[in-house]
Amino acid sequence: MNIAPNSNPRTRMLAAAASVAIAGAIGFGAVATGTAPVLAEAVRVEAPQVPSFADVVERVSPAVVSVRVKAKIETTADDGSELPDAFGNLPDDPQLRRFFREFRGFGDQDGRDRMRRFERRDRQPRPVAQGSGFFISEDGYLVTNNHVVGDGSSFTVVMHDGKELDAKLVGTDPRTDLAVLKVEGDGKFTYVDFADDSKVRVGDWVVAVGNPFGLGGTVTAGIVSARGRDIGAGPYDDFIQIDASVNRGNSGGPTFNLNGQVVGINTAIFSPSGGSVGIAFDIPASTAKQVVQDLMKDGTVQRGWLGVEIQPVTSEIAESLGLKSDKGALVSSAQEDGPGKKAGITAGDVITQVDGKDVASPKELARLIGAYQPGKPVDVTLWRDGRSETVKVDLGTLPSSDKQASADQQPSAPPKADTLADLGLTVTRSDDGKGLVVTDVDPDSDAADRGIQPGDVITSVNSTEVNGTDDVAKAMADAVKSGRKAVLMQITRDDSNRFVALPVAKG
Repeated sequence: MNIAPNSNPRTRMLAAAASVAIAGAIGFGAVATGTAPVLAEAVRVEAPQVPSFADVVERVSPAVVSVRVKAKIETTADDGSELPDAFGNLPDDPQLRRFFREFRGFGDQDGRDRMRRFERRDRQPRPVAQGSGFFISEDGYLVTNNHVVGDGSSFTVVMHDGKELDAKLVGTDPRTDLAVLKVEGDGKFTYVDFADDSKVRVGDWVVAVGNPFGLGGTVTAGIVSARGRDIGAGPYDDFIQIDASVNRGNSGGPTFNLNGQVVGINTAIFSPSGGSVGIAFDIPASTAKQVVQDLMKDGTVQRGWLGVEIQPVTSEIAESLGLKSDKGALVSSAQEDGPGKKAGITAGDVITQVDGKDVASPKELARLIGAYQPGKPVDVTLWRDGRSETVKVDLGTLPSSDKQASADQQPSAPPKADTLADLGLTVTRSDDGKGLVVTDVDPDSDAADRGIQPGDVITSVNSTEVNGTDDVAKAMADAVKSGRKAVLMQITRDDSNRFVALPVAKG
């Protein structure tokens, strides 16, 4: 600030005072005023209160370990350019194939969409894989990922202080990608507890501790980004998404809340580059706790089995069945000799509850049934023929592998074909007289939009068996008369059933 000279003493005093104030505000220590220098105090700003994770990390770090696995066979180099076998039948679409490649850590044995070992993305073969884990008991039981130890012949646990201990494999569960190891040692081990993940909210702070790139004892922090993620890894997908940095080697490591409890277990990342981009997926504590208890008990996990194939209930399917909402799981077929079929469950039923618990989706049904022990009787509530009813089912034991379709031949079409113009379909009777074989589909029709294709067999419409086009026409007329906007067709393809809702507004 420039102040013009003035012979008035009072003016000169005011100008000097203003200069001192301004100089003090910008941090000068002293200002010459023609008299003794005036010292100004340094500016101090109180730091904002931010969360610190130091106390949590200090308490939980001794329970987190690095897991070294000596593989039965040498791992092969993989730079992530090739898709796992489970995705080998994708269309030759570069963008689609690139999308699936970005879900690093997927796909392994038996063609299932399992988490691939993060270590297999290394460019150089490694006879020893590395992951993370954590103690859940003072006598040496610890949790990690199945994909970390699945190919292992021997296991070494590296403690927080660098001490190395041998471990033995207690059991694995590929369906949830969990495994339990046991360490024998003197004294008691520091361990951590599982949290009640039902109380975890999107936006909560979390801390991940693990062994990324072999750098044991690494801590990263972030928030819960989303819940209930389904990434196509298996029938029990219900992942917690976090944005804490998770990389190769973090597999099997814990994610903690600010109370030092495990809310999830790191198992996969989404990564276009191979490194962390802030999208990681955790197995929820509620899932892990039950599985781990079973593995500690006898090394295996026994799950209940209903013996039905199911599909989602879309809004159109709900409309065609007279359901008020699109919740539930639609039974596309009941397996022969399965518990569901023995109890009277048939294709076209919609399962809405199990023992009074609402079924929101097929994934929810799989989780509910899988949580029961084999032989457990359960009440299954069904929506059938426009009303609700309940059947009692004695659950069986989930088979070790899914039943595969045994035939791949398409039915041959007789010479004569009929047209279902309102639906955009050309059909003919099947060889055995049961159902109509689709021989042509109008590419601009609703049927084409919903995936119906030549070779499909229409076996029923609105739970009524179809033997000719007259049966389809009658079912459509009945739907219109009752005020429904769609009919539900049961479609058979390659010995597999599914249901498709087709609009009848044009009929």
